[in-house]
Amino acid sequence: MTDYAIQALGLSAGYGGREVLQDVSLSLKSREILCLIGHNGAGKSTLLRVLFGLHRPSAGTMRIFGQTPANHTPAALGGLGVALVPEGRGVFPDLTVEEIFGLALWSASVPKGEQRERIEEVLEVLPRIREFRTRRAGTLSGGQQQMVSIGRALLTRPKVLLLDEPSIGLAPKLFQDLIRPIAALRESRGMSILLVEQNVREAFAVSDRVLVMRSGQFIFEGAPGELDDHTRLMELF
Repeated sequence: MTDYAIQALGLSAGYGGREVLQDVSLSLKSREILCLIGHNGAGKSTLLRVLFGLHRPSAGTMRIFGQTPANHTPAALGGLGVALVPEGRGVFPDLTVEEIFGLALWSASVPKGEQRERIEEVLEVLPRIREFRTRRAGTLSGGQQQMVSIGRALLTRPKVLLLDEPSIGLAPKLFQDLIRPIAALRESRGMSILLVEQNVREAFAVSDRVLVMRSGQFIFEGAPGELDDHTRLMELF
């Protein structure tokens, strides 16, 4: 197996003629947790959307575990083991948690005989979901909705998990309780994780490497410890 989960070369993308990503190249190693930070509007979410097939790049190529996707679509990328937890959670407020999970399993074509096992796997990682699995998502707190969004992605048993700003709206302690078991999946399942996050303290604590993005380009790559100096970090922003 290749040493890389994702290899993206020369990606460019934008909206309505406005370029957001400019010749971006990124490598996510197998079993690596890579943290991507940058100011608002730097292009981080656009990059994740491109990597998951939600937005087609105007230039560039991608390989997932050494394979080139047949099509640049979420179905094709998902088939190669990529899952996305979007910014803003994106749960259906009128559906119960069980219904959201059922819809995700159906969408991923998981056989009925295997669905209970998949749900139990998610509940082992995020056990608090058991407390509200019969409630409608719209009645849940922000932290609970984030658990549901992450759990929905984990149902597909992804090899690569893309997390877009999971701490938004969460207290620091709640985010810590959420990110630690997700990071542990790197060891238990060999998962690779690309984490877009502004809570740098907690994100750096679980990450192997950091990328800083500014205006659609990477301006720094290194170990989290290289940015322990707050002044240095602010200079990059």
